[in-house]
Amino acid sequence: MPSTFLPVMRFRSARCCATLMAATIVALTASTGAAQAETTIKAVMHSPLRLTDPHATTAYITTWHGYMIYDTLLATDADNAIKPQMLERWDVSADGKTYTLTLRDGLMWHDGKPVTAEDCVASINRWAKNDGMGRAVLKLVDKIEVVDAKSMRIVMKEPTDLALRALAKPTGTAAFMMPKRVADIPVGQPITDMTGSGPFKVAEFNPGVKTVYLKNTAYKPRSEPASGLAGGKVVNVDRVEWDVMPDAMTAANALLGDEVDMVEQFPYDLLPMVEGNADLKETVISPVGYYVMYRFNFTQPPFNNKKIRQAAMYAVGQEPVMQALVGNPKYWKTCASLWGCDTPFESKIGAEMTVKSDIPKAQALLKEAGYDGTPVVIMQASDLPTIRAQPVVIAEALRRAGFKVDLVAMDWQTVATRRTSKAPAAQGGWNIHNTNWYATDIMDPIRSAPAAANGDQAWFGWPDFPEIEKLRAQFALASDPAEQKRLAEEVQRVAIDEGLYVPLGQMSVPTVYSNKLSGWVRAPATTFWNVKKAP
Repeated sequence: MPSTFLPVMRFRSARCCATLMAATIVALTASTGAAQAETTIKAVMHSPLRLTDPHATTAYITTWHGYMIYDTLLATDADNAIKPQMLERWDVSADGKTYTLTLRDGLMWHDGKPVTAEDCVASINRWAKNDGMGRAVLKLVDKIEVVDAKSMRIVMKEPTDLALRALAKPTGTAAFMMPKRVADIPVGQPITDMTGSGPFKVAEFNPGVKTVYLKNTAYKPRSEPASGLAGGKVVNVDRVEWDVMPDAMTAANALLGDEVDMVEQFPYDLLPMVEGNADLKETVISPVGYYVMYRFNFTQPPFNNKKIRQAAMYAVGQEPVMQALVGNPKYWKTCASLWGCDTPFESKIGAEMTVKSDIPKAQALLKEAGYDGTPVVIMQASDLPTIRAQPVVIAEALRRAGFKVDLVAMDWQTVATRRTSKAPAAQGGWNIHNTNWYATDIMDPIRSAPAAANGDQAWFGWPDFPEIEKLRAQFALASDPAEQKRLAEEVQRVAIDEGLYVPLGQMSVPTVYSNKLSGWVRAPATTFWNVKKAP
């Protein structure tokens, strides 16, 4: 979840990292050369870049940074098919347990040293320890080993292609490859060495203020056309600058004044300022959008009672939430799926409980459950526009159903800290919190962090449902699409019945940019390869 548009799921020592990283600016600038860039894209991104370790956070701005300077072994194309990226190929043993991955020729780190299988094995191990899908892979792995300078081997305990699916996942903590010396740094310790093998190099990094990237002239893109995050990453500009403008009106005026070339996430309410302007274009880069949800705390009353959870689910309707959050119906839709709208495993199971509000049904369930008036504490991140409205709508719906509700406003960082507490709500805990995810982060039962139902090890809320965990384990081993679909449907059936997490709809976000720019790749990340800038 991004740090401003969508919240960060885990917070590391960002302030410490920022201080250390600032000290590296001079060295980084020197290493990239002092030549003046000829063609520059100036972009206002959705969030300041402070934490630069893409294995350490699901903040989307850090993931976007990862795609600028690092590369991945595998990638998904526009049809969600897994394709080789840094790899020349992969080979699978006859028993379906052993995957041999071979690097393509010409891969070089920014310091001129060749990318090796040893680097990649170290990177895989580092990434997997901190990623949900990665940890699922590690549970099934017998060994990950270097074969030779260009080849590595992943040996699974059971026949499964889960390792390929995990290495190719596009967002969240994506599996970016790093030099071994960097990959050996434990997650959580600041990375001051931003050496990658990707299409750009960091030229300047001023944490939270500005990041400047230069074209990596030594990068050899694949020959295939860019498709999603797969294919050739052809860089057509010399320089990309990420600027920070916290005030939306300032960013809009800068775009109108030709001071910047694009605003990555343009506010819905300011769109009339640019509509009809022949010098600007509006688009939605993401093919899927952002998934909106809320979560119960299963360890505390009243939502340790299944019927009371169901009463809340019947009370809250998606359309009022989307109207309050987005407004313009061009940019939102409702759907019941736990795996996102318009994704391969989209499901309608449980729509009667999650899409439309049914207050009489909610009231009946609440009475049947013997609700005793225990207050429901709902946390509201009042400083983030894209998660500020949902708690207000949820609170009003629950009150109409008969719940006693305490809506507690705080900043996002306080929400992120408080949601880790298992204390009673009256003692600093909570009952409901809401958040948003990029749809590609929750599009199946394994990659979806809130789909885990293994008690204390589960995502905030700590549900404990062995039946769901059994189904997820089966999904991890399944390779047949029809069997995966069947298992995803079964997980959805049980999960909606239990209230594992509750969908509130899905939204897309407009990007507005100068008509001098062209060639944006529709992908589940904002990337700058393939983009051209006219004089």
